[in-house]
Amino acid sequence: MPVSLLERVALVTGAGRGVGRSIAMDLARHGAKVIVNDLGGTLDGEDEDISVAESVVREIEAAGGTAAANTGDVTSYEDAYNMIKQAIDTWGRLDILVSNAGILRDRALHNLPEADWLKVLAVHLNGGYNLLHHAWPVFRQQHYGRVILTTSNSGFLGNFGQSNYAAAKAGLIGLMNVAKLEGDKYNVMVNCLNPGAATRMTTSVREVSAEQQAAMSPDLVAPAVTYMASDSCETSGMIITAASGSFGRAAIVQNERVAIPDATADDVEARWDEITTLDNSEVWWSVRETRAAFEAKKQE
Repeated sequence: MPVSLLERVALVTGAGRGVGRSIAMDLARHGAKVIVNDLGGTLDGEDEDISVAESVVREIEAAGGTAAANTGDVTSYEDAYNMIKQAIDTWGRLDILVSNAGILRDRALHNLPEADWLKVLAVHLNGGYNLLHHAWPVFRQQHYGRVILTTSNSGFLGNFGQSNYAAAKAGLIGLMNVAKLEGDKYNVMVNCLNPGAATRMTTSVREVSAEQQAAMSPDLVAPAVTYMASDSCETSGMIITAASGSFGRAAIVQNERVAIPDATADDVEARWDEITTLDNSEVWWSVRETRAAFEAKKQE
């Protein structure tokens, strides 16, 4: 069956530009009513511009969809609550949460001031917590929710000068891994998006040609989110990479541990290749069981 979001209500943060805008547009195109959140600030998180969110709402409405603007700050516990409240007050429910708002304040670690460290974590990681915390009682009560947290290659691979950004994005993977467990019995699916697209954020880090911009359109990322936001998606705890019209999965794996009774540092050195090989590695669902064991149990 075609993916449909009819009768569903979504909140997308950072939806005024780039990947967030494309996600909001695609969710609406598939029938969702969308709260378009964007503070409208600069790339480093300064200033505000209410017209940024409002312009996306107008685009959605012009295409026949339904949307409302929100200019709250995801770093504010109260503003995050009001985003959830706006969805419920306007359309009676909230089904989909896309935590996408983000900023950059890149500096090499030895030059990174505390204020820039804290601000980037506040937007990405605290923002994710604020939204999930307030949406969670709604999802539990209605026994339904779809959550997508935007992570980054920087979070699990690293990128020079992005210690704050990378730490925040890796933190969102940890948040997903706990939320997937707590949401499982309530039909709340929580996944991460790892997008690759030519946006204001990425082009500030490296030069992108006009040809590359077309090939890396944010519109090519959105379909992965639309699927993960739908009833059809019954998978949780995934990191899905979407870039340039290609899609894949990233995962944290654990290999089979090497038993070395009464080990010394010399023993570890001698068997380092065995200890670090990823042969026979597995993806785990939690600290207690592998993903394969968990999925097999669900099928029983």
